[in-house]
Order: sequence, then structure tokens, then C-alpha cells
Amino acid sequence: MLRHDARRLAASDDGMVSAPTRKNSPGGVGEYLMTLAIGTPPVSYPAIADTGSDLIWTQCAPCSDHQCFKQPTPLYNPASSTTFGVLPCGSPLSMCAVAPAPAGCSCPYNSYNYTYGTGWTAGVQGSETFTFGSSPADQTRVRGIAFGCSNASSDNFKGSSGLVGLGRGAVSLVSQLDAGRFSYCLTPFQDTSSTSTLLLGSSASLDGITGVGSTPFVASPATALDTFYYLNLKGISLGTMALSIPPDAFSLNTDGTGGLIIDSGTTITMLVDAAYRQVRAAILSLVTLPTKDGSESELDLCFALPSPKSAPPDMPSMTLHFDGADMVLPPESYMITYTENSLWCLMMGRRRDGEMSTLGNYQQQNMHILYDVGQETLSFAPTKCSML
Repeated sequence: MLRHDARRLAASDDGMVSAPTRKNSPGGVGEYLMTLAIGTPPVSYPAIADTGSDLIWTQCAPCSDHQCFKQPTPLYNPASSTTFGVLPCGSPLSMCAVAPAPAGCSCPYNSYNYTYGTGWTAGVQGSETFTFGSSPADQTRVRGIAFGCSNASSDNFKGSSGLVGLGRGAVSLVSQLDAGRFSYCLTPFQDTSSTSTLLLGSSASLDGITGVGSTPFVASPATALDTFYYLNLKGISLGTMALSIPPDAFSLNTDGTGGLIIDSGTTITMLVDAAYRQVRAAILSLVTLPTKDGSESELDLCFALPSPKSAPPDMPSMTLHFDGADMVLPPESYMITYTENSLWCLMMGRRRDGEMSTLGNYQQQNMHILYDVGQETLSFAPTKCSML
């Protein structure tokens, strides 16, 4: 029934679902939020848009303060919706039906404990009607979406009311809608007033946009999760300086280790040590400001600005050399200024060699990005996202 609804959606007038996307509120966790509504009558909630996971979930009543984080909207109450149902364990969208079943999954109530790189959430899988679109004129309702009704979570998701998984697994929103492709354009990181739209379906396109580059997704090895969008990053340059990074630094190994993914739900780009050391050294060679401890901001390389009003020094663009396309990052997409303590920091971190590297959302700001799941490609173009 769900796939039937998705195909009917694709054949509708606009062939898409859309959701306003905005930067997290001040004091949040550095994420981008999409707004959608759940249940009948529909209850709107802001959720982290995460291409690095699959589960769609929101916090559900009842949920005590010590079990759930404080969220900006009322808790969704399944007892108040006429379209809520517990997802049967025999459903192909049940997380318990995956072989091997993830830890914490149990039947007959289809309970789950879903973990992330940082944080976790636990509850029961349900089935609901979801409403997309910011106004009655462009709203689309889709029945039978499998989602997580969480009644216990860590506090890593503050500023949101849950999360929408946009990964490649069966329970993600992309897969459940049979969308084929989706796009987003993340507004500047410190601009909390602008919004853009996440599109799923036929209207997700970069047609007519100049400067588009495309790179193929790397196939996941059989031992790796099928959630992630792996990319082949071949090298990094800072200005005209090609960094001496080993050619296999970002290789995806047959045992599922290594590789690089693009992840809208992670803020800071994380590079394996062999690459990070080269980036760090190149920046140090160009900056004459004194270094300063940035551990309070959980960043490794920071510089002291003369005063809170001081502009940072000019820096060249950083280029990520992907298979078939270059992604050019202006300085404001890899360095960040904290005016309150006169810090100017590199928004990248270190992973151990052999671990998975991640292209985070800070480096994706002001980039119009299209995930074409059917064609197995990622396309992108520099764009002023607040103008879309």
C-alpha cells in the first residue's frame, strides 16, 4: 500500500513532496531542520534532516523529562491521532525484519533502540499519515509511513522534535516514498532567519543551474550498512597547493571500514588522520595569528583574533577533488568565527586512519545538492541558498 501511494504521488501534478528547511535555533546542535506534520489531525514538528541514517522518528507522549529531551513543539500523542497504528513485526519496513536484526529490536511490539555516532533513541515503530508542504495549497499527505515513536532519547537532538532519516535503507523517507532523487540547499550556518526547501521526487533538479559538478556514489561493500552515500574523494587542495594526502586515504575497504560519506546530519567534516594532518599543516603555514585552545568549541585548530570585531585574514578556497568533479569551498565554508571569544577555527576534525570520513553540513552550506539515487550520482553547484 505504501509503494502504491508513493507511485501515485510521483504521478501527481508536481510529482514531489517538499518541506521547509532551516538552520537549527540558537543553542541547538548545529543541524538543519525540515518541517513536516504527523497524524490526523496533523501535528507539525521540526526534525533534523539526516542523510547519514534511515529511521524517521519523533518523541511521543507519554515521555517524562528524564527520558526525553526538551523540544520546541508539543509531544506527538498517538492516542490523539485517528491514523496511528503499531507497525506489525511482519512488515517489510520493520527494523526487526532486517537480518541480522539491530540490537535492541524486539517483537511483538516492534520496539527499537537506534544508535548514532553520538546519541540514541528508543521506542516502538508505528505507521502514520505524514503531511508535507508549508501551506494548504502545496500540501501532500502520504499514508502508511513507518516511523519511530520514541519515548526515550539522549539529549543530542536539542532544538528539534525528532529526526528524518534520508539514507539509502528501506525505512528512510527517501525509500518509503520511492522518491528516486531529492535535493536541498543549506543556508549559511550562522543565518538562522533564512529558509530553503528540501524536495523529494521529480521536482528535485539542478536543471538550468550553471557550474554543476557530478560524482558517482561508491557502492557499499556487502559487509557495510546500506544506509550511507559513499563518495570517492581523491584529494584536497588549498588554493593552488595540492596536499600530500595518500591516494588510498579515503578508500572504502572490502570489510566495510574506511571510505567517505556525505552526511547532512553531521556538522563538522571529519577526516582520517593522514588527510587531516595535511589540511591542518597547510592552514598553519598560511596564518600568522597565534593559535588558541578551541576545546570549548570541540575544535582542534583555532586562532586568536585581535578583538571580537576583527575580520579574519584572507584565505584561499579549499577544493575537494571528487571522482569527476571538484567541490570548491570558500573560506567561510571551512573556517568559522566565534565573535564572543575572538576565535577563528577550522571546522574539521580528526578520525583515526582506517575509520570512515564524513563530509559534514558546515561544508555543504550555500551548495545546491542533488542526490539521484536512481542514477547513483551526487550533483552539486555553488548557490546562494537563502535566495531560493
